[in-house]
Amino acid sequence: MTEKGVTGRQTDRGGVSLVLHNCGHCVSCGLEARCHARRGLLEQITAQIKNLIISGELKPGDALPSMRFLAKELRISVITTKRAYEELERSGLIETVAGKGSFVAGMNADFIREEHLRIAEEHLQQAVDAAKSAGISKDELLETLGMLYDGS
Repeated sequence: MTEKGVTGRQTDRGGVSLVLHNCGHCVSCGLEARCHARRGLLEQITAQIKNLIISGELKPGDALPSMRFLAKELRISVITTKRAYEELERSGLIETVAGKGSFVAGMNADFIREEHLRIAEEHLQQAVDAAKSAGISKDELLETLGMLYDGS
């Protein structure tokens, strides 16, 4: 099992980086959470770790950094990292083993497919909203979707 560095910058532990806004050390990251919103940091941590798992960058069995290490690296409260890990565990994305740490849970293909479908639906909803506001008909949108899907 390899440990991935999940921080606002690469750590000497190597691996995948997690880049968050943090009031103590604001890092450019493209996320829309506000620096001063506590819930924003929690959402950033959970969303980015979840995305790393769903995308396959973090594999089942990979170790996550300890809550204390992550809090220290991001200069945030251990309570925030603890809540993020608890939320990920409730979602079935990670497992915590007392005395050993937190690890990416083994997930079935149906779960991963559902997550990918959910993400696609979010993007399609944005496309539908944009099409409606631009006066593009459903038929035109479906034709464009068909061409994009078929690679034409």
